Amino acid sequence: MTSQEFRNSLESDSPDPALNPLLHALWWDAKGNWTRAHEIAQEIESPEAAWVHAYLHRKEGDVSNAAYWYSRAGRPQCKEGIEVEWLVIADHLLRA
Repeated sequence: MTSQEFRNSLESDSPDPALNPLLHALWWDAKGNWTRAHEIAQEIESPEAAWVHAYLHRKEGDVSNAAYWYSRAGRPQCKEGIEVEWLVIADHLLRA
């Protein structure tokens, strides 16, 4: 799936079941269901899951919790806009 196809899928009622669960988390976040996105991200142990987890806490405004998860992900804290980070993470996961 391309990045544009993933963004277009937001018009659907649910994410493509074939997608990586972390893409499901980003999908639910984009649909306004932060809680569901967070539940998915916190169930997975990987650097990518920690990155999604960091993004979600950053979006929530919990800067210290986000910093912890960026550290777990091995990534610097993002300085870009939240929408930009969402796209960067989605693109990364779609290529993985």
